[in-house]
Amino acid sequence: MPQKSSPRHAVLIFSGGLDSTTAAYQLAANGSRLTLLSLDYGQQHSVELRHAADIAKLLNVPHHVLDLRAMGALLNGSALTDRTLDVPDGHYTDETMRSTVVPHRNALMLDLAVAIAIGQRADAVVFGAHSGDHPIYPDCRPAFLDAYRQMVAAANEGFLPADFEVLAPFLEMTKADIVRLGAGLGVPYERTWSCYKGDTVHCGLCGTCTERREAFSLANVTDPTAYARAAVVAR
Repeated sequence: MPQKSSPRHAVLIFSGGLDSTTAAYQLAANGSRLTLLSLDYGQQHSVELRHAADIAKLLNVPHHVLDLRAMGALLNGSALTDRTLDVPDGHYTDETMRSTVVPHRNALMLDLAVAIAIGQRADAVVFGAHSGDHPIYPDCRPAFLDAYRQMVAAANEGFLPADFEVLAPFLEMTKADIVRLGAGLGVPYERTWSCYKGDTVHCGLCGTCTERREAFSLANVTDPTAYARAAVVAR
């Protein structure tokens, strides 16, 4: 399905992280009206919600946080919601990163966003999945997006605007590609949050921190992030 470059009104799943913030700035630059949607599902890194609110103020757009903590408490087995598990260090391609999978997370977030978009008469829902997510997260892959779009069309037949789309503009892009794009848009990356450990500064070692460091390096863009620990260099 071809993707429109500038929806009239986009509901964006928004974590306050590097990817979703870049998507927000790109949509704003293209003239789209924005509604930002964040979810509090009991994630250990709920600090991201404060960063999301901060960026929404910078953009001067509506920002809504849905409280799903009661549901999140039932999602055992993911290091992001189960506080008996440690968030692993390493790269997203490492087997240990499987413990950061939250069951059905993107589908749940997208379902809520689609319902809100229909209610708000928006013509698009947007999320920031990218190619670096594909090895570990099945709900960030093209096959998931294709199936999800079909489900949305079937579940809302007769209620969707004719031009309604579920968009993942970065699906075939790398994290470095996204950083290059965002640098050109003036994205305030120093105000975004990626770390899964949720302390006062980025840990520097978990999967999201490792990927974040790598993206800035490969993009040849200065990384403004304060990290608690230096990267581990392979010997």
